[in-house]
Amino acid sequence: MKRILSTILLVAILTLTLLGSLTSCGGGGGGGGAAPDFVMPEGGFDTSKEVTITFYHSMGAGLRDILDDAIEDFGKIYPNIKIEHQSFGDYDGVRDQIKQEVLVGDQPNLAYCYPDHVALYNDANAVQTLDIFMTDAVYGYTEEQKKDFVAGWLAEGAAFGDGKMYSLPLSKSTEVLYYNKTYFEKHNLSVPTTWDEMEAVCRQIKALEGDACIPLGYDSESNWFITMCEQYESDYTSAVGDKNFIFDNETNRAFVERFRGWYQEKLVTTKALNSNAYTSNLFTGSSTGGTRSYMCIGSTGGTVYQQPKMVDGKYEFEVGVAQIPQINPAKPKVISQGPSVCLFKKADPQEVLASWLFAKFLTTDINFQAAVSMNNGYCPVIKSVIENPEYKAWLDTAGTSNLQAYGVKAALEHADSYYASPAFLGSSIARDQVGLLLTKCLSEANASDIKAFIKSAFEDAVEECEYQAGQ
Repeated sequence: MKRILSTILLVAILTLTLLGSLTSCGGGGGGGGAAPDFVMPEGGFDTSKEVTITFYHSMGAGLRDILDDAIEDFGKIYPNIKIEHQSFGDYDGVRDQIKQEVLVGDQPNLAYCYPDHVALYNDANAVQTLDIFMTDAVYGYTEEQKKDFVAGWLAEGAAFGDGKMYSLPLSKSTEVLYYNKTYFEKHNLSVPTTWDEMEAVCRQIKALEGDACIPLGYDSESNWFITMCEQYESDYTSAVGDKNFIFDNETNRAFVERFRGWYQEKLVTTKALNSNAYTSNLFTGSSTGGTRSYMCIGSTGGTVYQQPKMVDGKYEFEVGVAQIPQINPAKPKVISQGPSVCLFKKADPQEVLASWLFAKFLTTDINFQAAVSMNNGYCPVIKSVIENPEYKAWLDTAGTSNLQAYGVKAALEHADSYYASPAFLGSSIARDQVGLLLTKCLSEANASDIKAFIKSAFEDAVEECEYQAGQ
């Protein structure tokens, strides 16, 4: 069945590539492939003519209200730019809609995106590179604006192997360590800053609680694997050359074997191994099985799920938030997640320039960035947002009663730690496969030679990546 699904995926990708190529030769219309590389129009942006642009996103009702306010503010600067926007429920919904529209050259002007999505769209030559805009003396970012971005989140837009910029960060999340602060203080436990310290603390908790607990939950197997590659500075994937899937190496096999030992000792579990339920249910005590955890590594975009229940008007325990453990605390690495925005090619350069001006506004407007963060708990992508008095007051309420602010505050304190993995047509395949690989290796209990089992599992995962990617 997996091979059949892989074949279907491959056919779909090849069809997208072929149709994208045909579109690029067809000319006419507003299609992405039909448009040549962007050239700044003579005279720049024409403010005398009305231009309508479309923006696809996945915002809920609250965020759409914030967007409407931003559009109104933007309209005071560029009254001739009309913006139509539409929500498609979630990130995959946006991707799937655009994937169909790209085939006929009818994609929007700009959209929410993840790097994997951009790689997919760009296989049809539909994504507009941004370098010409970013450095433009009139319409580009000032040096102050460039420095205001969280560097790791801005760098994500150039993670495609050719040095070009394809997207801008819009609002971001990352992973943090949530821990039961009340429990840690009661038992005089230190918050782990390294994986060695994490192992030691897990053993301390296990000695105190026995079979009634699994000390640590890690929600995302894929993130865990990829982050360890980054922290160890070992190979994961490459966006250049003919070998994209390069995660089968001794360093990676060693950390997988180590974490398998942790799982077998019931020191750690993951979402897939926790009956496919987020491990926050162990951390907050909402698990129906009664097993508790005292630490959880999860997204800052999901802090509300880490909030303990209230007993007699008080939270059952206080939550602490810290950076995830590191291999080398002097060179911390934490994953970059959350939506970016990309622009699409259009035959009319005025449309493309108008789209850039709107994207630039959303990424640099302090009020918009602050409002989005307070609404959904994602991080603003510019550091100057702290100048917004309402936002600063919101951050000051960070704590168990306002975990969204607590998560954002912790993430911003480690703004120099963020990394982005290489993005290419097939990078999402690697992400899925290393998550499955880690789950498979952690749960294996019967292999007579675990090293040989892990080595074979890695080889199979690379082979599956190459098969699904058509390599």
